[in-house]
Amino acid sequence: MEILVARTRDEIESAYQRLSQKTEIGCDTETSSLSPRNGRLFSVQFSDGDLSVLVPFSEGVALGKLAQLLENPDITTIFHNAKFDLNFLQENGYTVQNVFCTMIAEKFLTKGANQSVSLAETLYRYFAVDLDKSQRQKFNKSWDGIWTNELVDYALADVVYLPKLMQEQREWLKRLGLYEDFQWQIQKIGT
Repeated sequence: MEILVARTRDEIESAYQRLSQKTEIGCDTETSSLSPRNGRLFSVQFSDGDLSVLVPFSEGVALGKLAQLLENPDITTIFHNAKFDLNFLQENGYTVQNVFCTMIAEKFLTKGANQSVSLAETLYRYFAVDLDKSQRQKFNKSWDGIWTNELVDYALADVVYLPKLMQEQREWLKRLGLYEDFQWQIQKIGT
């Protein structure tokens, strides 16, 4: 996986040129709290599974041209717990046109199985990936905004598997006859 912390206009442009060629892109945010009105957006991350990009809002960087990825109806933007991320993005002036939520998909697929739908548990079930969530506690209102290699790796680990996870889940939803109900539920996000 190639990693880019996009701080300059040229880096954002380069990331946009590569990611805009894709039809499915994972997206996640890091924030200071659970409240989009009271919290701060620290970063937005994107990944197509090969290129993973972190835009460090905590350093005064904005999405720039990368916002067009979110607005493009031909690109599926994949989130885990989309409602949370969409609320923070909307509070910061960004809109997303085409959403897939892996958490909602997993709720449909595990209904009645009494299984967690957290990203860590879900990725472990599908791909035997162990996500280390211990870095998450550093993102709070007193965080200094400095992106260490460990924090970048943590933030990007949450998005790199999302395109592959969506493909697996979509296939299972269709096999089980749940895809139409899932799509109806996705349409309700943000309304």
